[in-house]
Amino acid sequence: MAQKKIVIYTETWRPYCWRTKRLLKRKGYQFEAVDVTNDSEGRAWLAQTTGQRTVPQVFVEGLPIGGFDDIRALDRSGELDLLVRGD
Repeated sequence: MAQKKIVIYTETWRPYCWRTKRLLKRKGYQFEAVDVTNDSEGRAWLAQTTGQRTVPQVFVEGLPIGGFDDIRALDRSGELDLLVRGD
């Protein structure tokens, strides 16, 4: 079944970024990781768009979903599959 586009904004050294990627890989989801470690403009855009200054920040089809805790909660409730695959 097709999935919606997932983009994760990350930093190379953040454990929650690794955990988010691992969770999505375990689920079999494809995603694009955008490293904003040294990207002040990218970080400013994230803060403006999401209201958050932390990473990871996950977007599904351009909709900001949140960070690791948000993705994990969605996965535990079964809502992540609905959001990503629409089933």
